[in-house]
Amino acid sequence: MKSGFSSSPADRLALAVVTEPERAVPAPAGAREEAMRALLQTGADAGVTRIATRPNGDGERLLGQAWPFPSPFSVSVRTLSLADGLDRVEARARRSLERLGLPRGDVLLASCASDLAGAEGRALWDRMRALKDRGLYRRIGFVSTLEDGPVALARRFQPDVVQMPCNLLDQRPASGGVLDELAGLGVEVQVSSVFARGLLFTNRENLPPHLAGHGVALSRTRRLLAEARIDPMQAALAYCLGLPSVTAVVASLASAAELRAVLAAAHAPRPDLDWDALALREPAALTADPRVLVSTAA
Repeated sequence: MKSGFSSSPADRLALAVVTEPERAVPAPAGAREEAMRALLQTGADAGVTRIATRPNGDGERLLGQAWPFPSPFSVSVRTLSLADGLDRVEARARRSLERLGLPRGDVLLASCASDLAGAEGRALWDRMRALKDRGLYRRIGFVSTLEDGPVALARRFQPDVVQMPCNLLDQRPASGGVLDELAGLGVEVQVSSVFARGLLFTNRENLPPHLAGHGVALSRTRRLLAEARIDPMQAALAYCLGLPSVTAVVASLASAAELRAVLAAAHAPRPDLDWDALALREPAALTADPRVLVSTAA
């Protein structure tokens, strides 16, 4: 099994920089670019080496205009949905590198594991593998949920990387052994949604409708952390960084200030907590509507 531990928590963080209006502070174009430069320089100075991107909005373009020089970052790119067609998926994967101003990327991830499970899944994977063979991406993999059956897909496609949600509230990928199985197959395991799409930071009255019935359980988790005098962000990062099969922890953030908070929490001493007691008893509810983003951390 691969061990995800390294000498520094910052080295295991992957930054997913958010530029959507609901997260980022509205600002003129020049100010947005300067804010991106400040964020990236803060990460570089702290020893962060990974950036995770999506092919939506203008995030790739902003990143491409703001890299520090020399850039220490390796970059992962997600594909478009297969519903857009194979040709467009491939073209956009190439275009992502152009927008990022990079000759090559580190990882190309199929954005939806269900695309690989479908009729054109093998054709999609062959397109991605061809981009790897041409040297445009160093590694390929896919984004999965627990429900997608990532271990079976990994056995079928032999990816270099699998990224999937896992967090303090939904520990099923870890407790069920899925992360260990993936690592045992030689796959680099990355976890996302480490802050449970903001649920760790929201009050019961602000919960989306489909999670309203879980308000008591969420309040209980927050109370246990408060009694232990542990900040929710610190607990969330400590849990994910403590998973031995995990190589990278993807943290979503929108500013240098958020990054500084994440770095401080990641470097805090690991708390002695009953991790199992902090999980929701019905964690599948967290993935009932993935479009819901409650707060500023995803």
